[in-house]
Amino acid sequence: MSGIKIILDKCVGCGLCLKTCPVAAIELKDMKAVIDLDKCNLCGACIESCTFGAIKIERKVVVQDDISSYKGVWVFAEQRDGVIASVVFELLAKARELAKDLDTYVGAVLLGLNISAKAEELIQRGADKVYVVDSPALKHHIAENYSKAISGLIGKHKPEIFLAGATTTGRSLVSRIAVNIYAGLTADCTGLDIDKDKKILVQTRPAFGGNIMAQIISPNYRPQMATVRHKVMAEAEVDSSRKGEIIQESFDENLQDKRIKFLDFIKEAISTVNLAEADIIVSGGRGLGQGKNFAMIEEFAECLGAAVGSSRASVDAGWIPYSHQVGQTGRTVCPKIYIACGISGQIQHLVGMQSAKTIIAINKDPEAPIFKVADYSIIGDLFKIIPLLIKKLKERQLYC
Repeated sequence: MSGIKIILDKCVGCGLCLKTCPVAAIELKDMKAVIDLDKCNLCGACIESCTFGAIKIERKVVVQDDISSYKGVWVFAEQRDGVIASVVFELLAKARELAKDLDTYVGAVLLGLNISAKAEELIQRGADKVYVVDSPALKHHIAENYSKAISGLIGKHKPEIFLAGATTTGRSLVSRIAVNIYAGLTADCTGLDIDKDKKILVQTRPAFGGNIMAQIISPNYRPQMATVRHKVMAEAEVDSSRKGEIIQESFDENLQDKRIKFLDFIKEAISTVNLAEADIIVSGGRGLGQGKNFAMIEEFAECLGAAVGSSRASVDAGWIPYSHQVGQTGRTVCPKIYIACGISGQIQHLVGMQSAKTIIAINKDPEAPIFKVADYSIIGDLFKIIPLLIKKLKERQLYC
């Protein structure tokens, strides 16, 4: 097991290690260094500072299997109450592309209780094999139990790539799996490709506040694991003629985490159109000036049967709840029409909406970055333009 210790015979109590520890995990007691193991992250800064060789880190060496034995692109088939999350269908479409480049198969992992009937739906969306684990212990999503079940499947079948949606469920689950199997993990990816020369997964995600798009690889360990943002990829089409293999697996209920008990799942009450699933989104930004002006955006959205979105600036100003935020630190959306009102279009916002089929921007600044990605640009005062659009929509009696 990995750990760190002080060699007391060599420690002279000089205190140099205290100054270099970035998490303040070291203190002196009786002129000897003492490390708080709850704080220490094994960064090794203290070792470099110690000129007496009094600090030693022991790291557990994990022997990795021959990575050439790993085959297949797997997708975690997230579901709740028997309804498969739409992000799964996006991942299956991408998995088929990746599998084609690697000349391998697409697998889906489906966990739950009385869930086997949903396997055919996954096959029709692109899975060649569906691994079904049907158990009372997996009726409700408890990350500890799900991670043990999937870690066992990975150890048995050795997939080359494992993908999941960057949802609340996916994020809590896949990080645990990665720790269990000693694999790398790239979170919140917006792009996935295969390096055809090296035959490895290239995972793209925003970094440094969205100012760059980082490409990350995991060349030495398998599976290569990633969570992927919802709505950045197109869903796989339904093909009812597709055939596939359904593999029933078991879960040893002795592995069930008895410390955790499912009590209830309380769904968020959404009184408006769901932002993630909306075909049309009207978003407001800093250009609205003040929170009360979001009433105009809401009226505009109502006339279009649209969802209301916002930039981070609007959320930070307290004008609208975080659940409406579109962007790197908010929702990633892919509507048919995205209307940006008073949004300048910084990269952090563009990351969340640039996949929209049609982008319409309204802004009085002709140099606003949003116009570089917009299909239709309206340069002018939104307080004059939007009321006119609302008036025209009401005359046509659309959704108003």
